[in-house]
Amino acid sequence: MSQGHILIDAVEERCVLVGVITSDITEVQAEEYLDELEFLALTAGAITQKKFFQKLPYPNPKTFVGSGKLEDIAAFVRAADIDLVIFDDELSPSQVRNIEKVLEVKILDRNNLILDIFASRARTSYSKTQVELAQLQYLLPRLTNLWTHLDRQKGGIGMRGPGETEIETDRRIIQDKIALLRKKLVKIDKQKSVQRGNRGQLVRVALVGYTNVGKSTVMNLLSKSEVFAENKLFATLDTTVRKVVIENLPFLLTDTVGFIRKLPHQLVESFKSTLDEVREADMLVHILDISHPNFEDHFRVVNETLAEIDKEEKPTIVVFNKVDAFTYTQKDEDDLTPETQENHSLEDLKKTWMAKLNDTKCVFISAKDKENVEEFKKILYDEVKKIFQERYPYHNFLY
Repeated sequence: MSQGHILIDAVEERCVLVGVITSDITEVQAEEYLDELEFLALTAGAITQKKFFQKLPYPNPKTFVGSGKLEDIAAFVRAADIDLVIFDDELSPSQVRNIEKVLEVKILDRNNLILDIFASRARTSYSKTQVELAQLQYLLPRLTNLWTHLDRQKGGIGMRGPGETEIETDRRIIQDKIALLRKKLVKIDKQKSVQRGNRGQLVRVALVGYTNVGKSTVMNLLSKSEVFAENKLFATLDTTVRKVVIENLPFLLTDTVGFIRKLPHQLVESFKSTLDEVREADMLVHILDISHPNFEDHFRVVNETLAEIDKEEKPTIVVFNKVDAFTYTQKDEDDLTPETQENHSLEDLKKTWMAKLNDTKCVFISAKDKENVEEFKKILYDEVKKIFQERYPYHNFLY
């Protein structure tokens, strides 16, 4: 195993997922969270065979779930020849050790899985450096877990030193590597800051949103470029900036990394420069996948993350994408079950809170099928023009 990289093998692995239902979340939410974890696992190359839930006031500090549930998981792992067990929350080093002793297979938590996906998706030297820093920061407090083979040594004179020495040596190596990577990122951040400064004359618009909502597809649509896009989580890690011209108005459009629930803080720290693109944007285009059953929760998660990284409120256009994949199921009159999102037509949704987000402009499109794109471009043009005219009032006659 290489330092700082705890990676899933390229071959598809069989996995099970584990989550707890605490007082903070409902059973429905817990199921939705494990559905997202399943998509994360699939993105990393693992096929989910079963999901395990347990109702607890809070996760067990020793084994995350109770001992009985852990034995149930162990029995299934052995019977189904499972390679990997993934937990939907961050595990402490002691929890990983305790769980491994019972399950005897590879254990990952949500953070570790996301870091692995980022490592496989990183394309440029810059994003690879960012991911490696995040992985090393994650690995450092978990070093003792890598030396469990020393547990088999019998105690006694002369048997206590080597393990500690090996761990401390590795800890120093990793700390030195973290320091070097931080220096490297500071240098690159300065270069990128200069680049952003050189772009200062044009209005800057940043695409933001939950992962896999179609930001890169929208980027390609508006800029006529070929930014990598696919139906997997975190398809885009590297910030892409393109000059876009709508009618006679040029501006810069930035495609940023997607947000996700419980984004590891190590990634937020190491991707600081990427997030600076959001901070320094003049306007945001917040893209939502309206076909996703949890799009309202995604809207909240992104807004909370934006509030953490940027206190300044910016003009925002909310784009409800993927109307082509939106499903509508009309309820029968005698159906007394609670209404769901699918029981509302697109026209119904256009009359709800979504179309009335304070002064925020909203538009419903399909970037894939190019549906309603002209209305989107018109709103974008009008909003960019306002910013341009405020910044350069003497250029009004040009537009």
